[in-house]
Amino acid sequence: MPGRGPEHGEPPADPDARPAWTPTTPVRHPDFDDRSAPASARIPRPADPVEAPPHPHDEPGAKNVPPDPALSWSAPMAPGGTPGATRPIVTFAQPEGFGEAPRTSRLRGQAVAAGACVVLGLGLIGGAVTGSWLAGDAAEAGEKGTYATAGGLWHNVPVDQLFPPTVDGQGAGPGGADRTWTRIAVAPDSGCAGAFDPLLLKALSPVGCTRLLRATYTDATQSYVTTVGLLFTKADAAAMRALDTRFEKEGLARRTDLLPRPYAAKDTVAAAFGDKQRASWTISVLTDAPVVVYAVSGWADGRTVATPEPAAQATAAGATTALAQAGLGNEAKGLADRVERALRKTAVSPSEPPS
Repeated sequence: MPGRGPEHGEPPADPDARPAWTPTTPVRHPDFDDRSAPASARIPRPADPVEAPPHPHDEPGAKNVPPDPALSWSAPMAPGGTPGATRPIVTFAQPEGFGEAPRTSRLRGQAVAAGACVVLGLGLIGGAVTGSWLAGDAAEAGEKGTYATAGGLWHNVPVDQLFPPTVDGQGAGPGGADRTWTRIAVAPDSGCAGAFDPLLLKALSPVGCTRLLRATYTDATQSYVTTVGLLFTKADAAAMRALDTRFEKEGLARRTDLLPRPYAAKDTVAAAFGDKQRASWTISVLTDAPVVVYAVSGWADGRTVATPEPAAQATAAGATTALAQAGLGNEAKGLADRVERALRKTAVSPSEPPS
């Protein structure tokens, strides 16, 4: 206390005692900054950081200083110095699979895959070509088989399949009216002599004549009579195509001097059906069978016709002739079409009777 000292009986001051702390006394941690401890007992402390010199750009009023060229990427190497002494060195890691062995292995695998694709592609192309050849051969063989079968129908199937006793002609009449035809006579199979006008016989001569089959029909009212004929030729498919082309280009099926002749059966309504009674006709040269299908129609009462009219013309829309309005063109065309359909069906399935 102030005013008291040793002389007043106070214990003497400890020489090792530290002075009391004052605000001006620096604080030191007893464990880390005990300078009074021996040097060997002190805990080493890091040196005080050295303050970096101020950057020229940070000084007030300093001008812009260009960068040091020595730190540039393009700085030249110092003479006698080691590469990279003044420039940074950048290294790149080797890419994965850089070695020759992996590259060769990968290329070999790619080559094998490409070869396999080529082989597979060639195989598919070859298979497609072979399949088309086989399909084409099969189709051609089927056509030839049907053609040959149709050529022998005249002696291989019953007459009722070629000329049914009754033929249904739904929508075959004028204006789409229905027709029904009944067979009244079948001519014996024969050659072609006397069955056609001389010029028509000459036009058909390139394909020859194997057999001629004919049948005569009448309608439900027995007002009309129609003879349908099947001429089986000796020609192959090429000759039949040539004949069809000639008929089409030269219009032979529309000439009134190239008509088929009717079959006039005695003791029937067609007994008076002769050349002068021919009113309308149609001729069709088949190309998928060695057959010429034709039909010729007329009045059942034996009246004569001065100028016959082709069925295609008599059945055309807006036709106003007496033959067209009477439906004689429909008689010839309707019967010929249905006999032709029966022939084609029988040629494909000769064992099955046509509908």
